[in-house]
Amino acid sequence: MEIKVRKIMCRVDEILHEGGPVAEVPQKKGVIMAVIANPYAGHYEADITPMMKALEPLGAELADRLVAALGGDPARIEGYGKGAIVGVEGELEHGALWHVPGGYAMRGALGEALAIVPSTKKVAPAGTEIDLPITHVNASYVRSHFDTVTAGISDAPKPDEIVVALAMTTGPRVHARVGGLKAAEISKKDGLR
Repeated sequence: MEIKVRKIMCRVDEILHEGGPVAEVPQKKGVIMAVIANPYAGHYEADITPMMKALEPLGAELADRLVAALGGDPARIEGYGKGAIVGVEGELEHGALWHVPGGYAMRGALGEALAIVPSTKKVAPAGTEIDLPITHVNASYVRSHFDTVTAGISDAPKPDEIVVALAMTTGPRVHARVGGLKAAEISKKDGLR
């Protein structure tokens, strides 16, 4: 199966402050999205798993491109997440096809990321935005890294398309101060704590 890409969008935000003092090291949030054809749009297909395997090279390409956009050093990436927006002729399960190729691609690009990659998906018309959840790459319980990246593309997804997305951050929320496990305290190496 061939994955047909119509366009790719990449954006990096640099957050200097959130109303408090300017951060010593600004947080960067990046998102990359690809608009792809949905071969299952408009009809029910019992076995959609061939597309999951076919998405793996795109996942790897997008993960590498996003790391590069955030400075090129995988060790600087501290948070990640993923998501998909399925055009209205598709079904929610078509967005779930991105779980494995998107998540494992980011883990591969980052080396030893241990935490599950948080995800979201929805069926929606062109121009819809999606909030991609973010957690720490090695421990899901690190509260300072609970975050989101909102992204969308004005002309996508068309009814027979899917927008697949990856997000990464270079640090905690600016002004994070609600306690909990700190990144420097990760000890269990179980993806949680």
